[in-house]
This record gives sequence, structure tokens and C-alpha cells, in this order.
Amino acid sequence: MKTLCWLLGLSLAIPAAAQTPDPVLIKTAVLAAPEDLRDGATVLSADANGEMVVLKKGTNEMICLADDPKKEGLNVSCYHRDLEPFMARGRALQKEGKSFQEIFDIREAEVKSGKLSMPKSPTTLFVFTAPAENVNASTGEVKEGYLRYVVYIPYATAESTGLPLKPDVPGMPWIMDPGTHRAHIMINPPK
Repeated sequence: MKTLCWLLGLSLAIPAAAQTPDPVLIKTAVLAAPEDLRDGATVLSADANGEMVVLKKGTNEMICLADDPKKEGLNVSCYHRDLEPFMARGRALQKEGKSFQEIFDIREAEVKSGKLSMPKSPTTLFVFTAPAENVNASTGEVKEGYLRYVVYIPYATAESTGLPLKPDVPGMPWIMDPGTHRAHIMINPPK
């Protein structure tokens, strides 16, 4: 899951890119953001050493993660800056070699203890994907990409939201990881 790796976290104490950023990486990264927030979004990417660098400093609340050109297809995401502590901690734990479950459990304990903060209000993540054959790598043009939505609402449950634990029909919102720090509404529009 390429997106999971990117979304496990990153730090805003990120060095600026040493070279002129690739405009195609920036163009495709912001495809995950709502159109009216794209121009002002911060865009980050991993450098050759796997460290996050700023490709474009933004002016609004959105942070977008550029595609990893070493991996097949396009997979970019954008999220609200209030998710940054959650993302940064996950990335740090991943670098330590922790498994998905270990990362989940450690962050859950840290949120409960107050060591790690989560947003106080619903906070959104957008993920945009497309198969390689639908992406023009030289221009950044994408045909038939797929956008899904995640709204984090820590500790929400099916009972507190009225949402089901799985979608009954394509595109129906549902709650994932209910009752945990990572509770979120999933919206997977029909393809």
C-alpha cells in the first residue's frame, strides 16, 4: 500500500529541496486537493535518501505528498495540516521498522496519554490514484484518475455518527477503525 507508507507521517521541520523542483511532481501532487486549494498547498516529496523535502511552500492549510516515481502508477495525497503530528509520528515509527499494527498501537497509546495530539474537529485526507497507462509522465496530465476521501474523527463510533461499519452500496460513507484514535469516515465513490 503505497499510500499507507506516505501517510504514516512526516515532519514540517523539513529541509527545502536543494534543486529546482520537478513541476510535474508538483502538478500531479495537488491533484488530490480540492481544486480551490491546489495553488496554495504545500507540496512535499521524498529525496534520494528518503527524507521529506519541500517542493513548494504553500499558503493554506493543505499538505500534499508527491508521487514516488520509482513506483508503478500515480498515488498522491493531500491532508489538512492539523493531521501533521499524527503523520509525523507514523513516519518516525515506520523508519524504526515498526509494523502497521505496532504503529497503530503506539499511536493509540500516545494519543490516549496526551503525548500525541489529534485534531479536535473532523479533518480531511484526499487520495488520488491512477494506473501508469493513464498518466503522461512528461506533462502530468492524468486520464480517469480515482479520488477517495477520508475524514478523521478520533474516537467516533457507528453509534455516535449513525454510519455503518461497511458500505451497503458503492460510494456510501462508512466508519473505519471506530472507537480509536484513527476513527475515520471512508468515502470511496463508484468508479
